[in-house]
Amino acid sequence: MKLWYDKKSKDPIYYVQIGVRNGKKVTSKNIARIGKHSELLKITDDPLTYAKEQVAKYNEETKTNIKVDMEVHLDFAEKIKSTGNAASASTLKNIGYLYLQRLYYQLEIDKFFNDITRNRKISFKPDIVNRFMTYSRILDPDSKLGSFEKLNTFYEEPVFDYQHIMRTMDLMYEHYNEYIEYLYKASGKVLKRNTAICYYDCTNFYCEAESQDPDYVDEITGEVFTGLRQYGFAKDHKPNPLVEMGLFMDTNGIPISMCITPGNTSEQTTAIPLEKELVKMFGEEKSKFIYCADAGLSSYHIRNFNSMGGRAFVVTQSVKKLSDVLKQAVFNDCDYRLLSDDSPVSIEVLKTFDKKDEMNRPLYEDKAYKIIEANTLLDVGLYEEKVLNNGKTKKVKSKAALKQHVIITFSRKSMEYQRFIRNRQIERAKKILEKMDPDEYKKGPNDVTRFIKKVEYSDDKYELDFERIREEEKYDGFYAIATNLDDCVKDILAINEQRYQIEDCFRILKTDFASRPYFHRTRERIIAHFMICYTALMIYRLLEVKLNRFDKSIHLTTRNIIETLQNMQVANISDLCYSAQYTGSKTLSALEGVFALGLDKQYYLPKDLNKKCRKNL
Repeated sequence: MKLWYDKKSKDPIYYVQIGVRNGKKVTSKNIARIGKHSELLKITDDPLTYAKEQVAKYNEETKTNIKVDMEVHLDFAEKIKSTGNAASASTLKNIGYLYLQRLYYQLEIDKFFNDITRNRKISFKPDIVNRFMTYSRILDPDSKLGSFEKLNTFYEEPVFDYQHIMRTMDLMYEHYNEYIEYLYKASGKVLKRNTAICYYDCTNFYCEAESQDPDYVDEITGEVFTGLRQYGFAKDHKPNPLVEMGLFMDTNGIPISMCITPGNTSEQTTAIPLEKELVKMFGEEKSKFIYCADAGLSSYHIRNFNSMGGRAFVVTQSVKKLSDVLKQAVFNDCDYRLLSDDSPVSIEVLKTFDKKDEMNRPLYEDKAYKIIEANTLLDVGLYEEKVLNNGKTKKVKSKAALKQHVIITFSRKSMEYQRFIRNRQIERAKKILEKMDPDEYKKGPNDVTRFIKKVEYSDDKYELDFERIREEEKYDGFYAIATNLDDCVKDILAINEQRYQIEDCFRILKTDFASRPYFHRTRERIIAHFMICYTALMIYRLLEVKLNRFDKSIHLTTRNIIETLQNMQVANISDLCYSAQYTGSKTLSALEGVFALGLDKQYYLPKDLNKKCRKNL
């Protein structure tokens, strides 16, 4: 703040003046009237010196965050200045992204972009583009054009062209592997990573396209590759071409690495190549981890791969797909023990006890388990010479022994839930039988029409398939996990129970970050789009873990966190200061507890907000 007065005036009026910077614009405002020279002569012999002292007091009060009185003159007849645009726009600015920016700066992603562009002539800053596209994906997901048009909603109002977004995405694709690895290593400096267990899963994302991509030929090698957008089994049940994502996650739910493959790729084929990249990225020190995945990503070859190099696996196993010998062991009601105290228990007892008896409540909440050895021989895809009895040799397929055991669990609570769901499906099947031809329904493994069959020796009559119902009921309550670990059963089950977090990652990407549908056409841009989504997921998960660790007594949902950041908007008050247009909350208190940015105030001087935008805060 400084003193202002008309030096040419014989009787000047002294004011306290403030210079306000909003972006590139600097505005001077008189915020307080000290008095006229002639008026001040009544209280002091030196009005000018007195006025300077008053300005010094204002500056001192501002430094010490003491309340500062300002004179604001409002003209209620003043009209809004016209911009010439077709539609009016909000002047509110978001400052919630500054918490995300703290983490972005801690990850030093700007350093990565500086390194890859050091020897390139680029007129814009790719880091700024990536930074605000990442924030937009979390706070207000939209197409790249939509995000570009809303850049002015951020307090900093970044300036770059739409073409710069496309060029940044091309640059990111060029350095895909480097970027993913850089994020992993940088995240370890922000939060200690626990990669003792690596969770893997796949999903797919649909796009806005009328047809799939054609195959393309590598110009250098001449190798033919499948186009990225392909028709496949859509988990969103959309008829559009798909792109598949494989994602590795650590025990805290923070992503480690990802891969993008064509939408018709078998999930089973994605795990090992990406895991090999993980082993390289971790180095020898951290390469001995436990691979955890669901049954769809637990083929024998994947298990065998994770039996090497000191690694291990914990994967779900379909009880229905076990061999007949192992199924017999599952349904043989012996050798089962309670998970709580390891005491012997009968499955029949668990199925029939009176759950209404309060004495049986602990038993109802408990589980039974049994360990079954399930070693098997695998075809490793190689051949070896075998000497026959007659002395001749023959090439035979090489076999490798996969050592594993299957942990079978049974839960009365799970059994009842599965039967409840099935009974609802059976009721729906009955209604179909009453009203229409079951052949009009598309049959599937989980479709209710699986309980309907044709009446024997009839072409047009149908009935419930009670045999199918009884067959399914056999498996109610049973659950299986395959592993090569000899650890405590409780510990192994606990490892598997954390798989929900990777499914939560996909939910965040699809629902909260609206990562699909995507509107890019080229392979490079599509992959770069998911790189931005991956960056957003990394930053958000780091934020979430930090908040949960700050106060374990409160549980903040994804919606709580994102809505708080979205609603943190400020209004410009006559270019003098900014007023918070949001309320306090548990989430805001936690954010401040972790980052201490001081964004829980009612009013902010522009210079203070400008400081909070800087990297070296």
